[in-house]
Amino acid sequence: MEIPNISRRDSLFRLGTSLGSIAFSSLLAEENRANAKEKPLAARDGHLAAKAKNCIFLMMAGGPSHIDTFDPKPSLKDLHLKEFVREGKQKSAMESGKRYYVQSPFTFRKHGQSGADIADNWVHLAKVADELCFFRGCQVDSVNHPTAMYQMNCGNRFGGDPGIGAWVTYGLGTMNQDLPGFLVLPDVSYPQGGAANWSNGYLPAFYQGTPLRPKGSPILDLKPPTGVTPIRQRMNLDLLAEMNRRHAQQHPEHDDLAARLESYELAFRMQTEVPDAIDISSEDQKTLSMYGIGNDATDGFGRKCLLARKMVEKGVRFVQLYNGTWDSHDYIERAHGNLVRGVDQPIAALITDLKQRGLLDSTLIVWCGEFGRTPDNGIRGGGTTYGRDHNPNAMTIWLSGGGCNAGHTIGATDELGMKAVEEVHHVRDFHVTLLRLLGLDDNKLTYYHAGRFKQLSQFGGKVIDDLIA
Repeated sequence: MEIPNISRRDSLFRLGTSLGSIAFSSLLAEENRANAKEKPLAARDGHLAAKAKNCIFLMMAGGPSHIDTFDPKPSLKDLHLKEFVREGKQKSAMESGKRYYVQSPFTFRKHGQSGADIADNWVHLAKVADELCFFRGCQVDSVNHPTAMYQMNCGNRFGGDPGIGAWVTYGLGTMNQDLPGFLVLPDVSYPQGGAANWSNGYLPAFYQGTPLRPKGSPILDLKPPTGVTPIRQRMNLDLLAEMNRRHAQQHPEHDDLAARLESYELAFRMQTEVPDAIDISSEDQKTLSMYGIGNDATDGFGRKCLLARKMVEKGVRFVQLYNGTWDSHDYIERAHGNLVRGVDQPIAALITDLKQRGLLDSTLIVWCGEFGRTPDNGIRGGGTTYGRDHNPNAMTIWLSGGGCNAGHTIGATDELGMKAVEEVHHVRDFHVTLLRLLGLDDNKLTYYHAGRFKQLSQFGGKVIDDLIA
């Protein structure tokens, strides 16, 4: 039998499709599992010097309009209610019944020494304009809410990947072992795409987001039943842990068992730590009023922002707040007006409060939606209820604290706000920059899954240097 002459290159290529490759993949997976089981949430240093230790991510689900918040387009005034035609002439939308341009119902002014453009209904945020870094150059890939939400939160339009908070806690752990590293404060109705927006994805279950209930007790069953003492709970957990350890030794392939055990232990520790962390009654009336707590319009989001500040104080690494929906296809003046009224004061209070406590420099705040809005819309109600459609090519994101380039506006959109034209970056670049501010290198923050190393940006991105101070 003739032995084939195989070159070194062919040998290496065949190794990649052979039993050796399968064995190597298995070893990598085992290494990931072993690392995850050994103090998975212990605080760790990042890959680089960090600008921020914590992140508060304000997610305005539904797609807020950049044109009606932080990116004024005065040219739309002359085009208002004229037909939107890409190639041909324009005529009155009342005559055509087709798509038409829409001017903003809000007026704008420049605020702070930075001269930031802010719509006049952002009364409170305008007072902290110099603490903000506006980014107008971001673009995404989808015009559908669920897929766009997944991409903004997880880097992938199709779901199943870890959320940003999961990646951050995987890379850095948390500074308080008695609280989850990644907390989520959703609305009563979950955002489009549901809990997958804060999933651990293929990362170990330790890193998934823990949602707090928006009404009533943020966490159910926080107190043990009457007659069950901490000593009895401890004995029950020790017995359960021993039984589960025996089971895990027989089934080492079930790596989610370790996460389940840790969740029981964390829940036990949370009974001591959480009541104080979620109790806002200890705050003085001046603080409660500053956040708008007690006012019908601002109470809900004010409580979320105050809880976020308390969680950061307690050492929680990543807190994500949801508010929505900003999907204003109709009645944009009323819809956006009400939404802004609900978040303006609480967000400004959060920035001010963190700064007063010396925490703003170490806490990165992010404000965004999943995409922006178009300068035009279709006729509805005879043209009197105009709003805006989805726009993946232009949006405004702003940052505050945490080493961002505060007091600057980075990037720009075209004259009508349809498309980003300066400092244009895909959302993956924004994700890479966010990680960099927290001391993480996206190319090193990887997890081996399904035969390859995966990362938040999917396949790498570029840091947006102008967003960093």
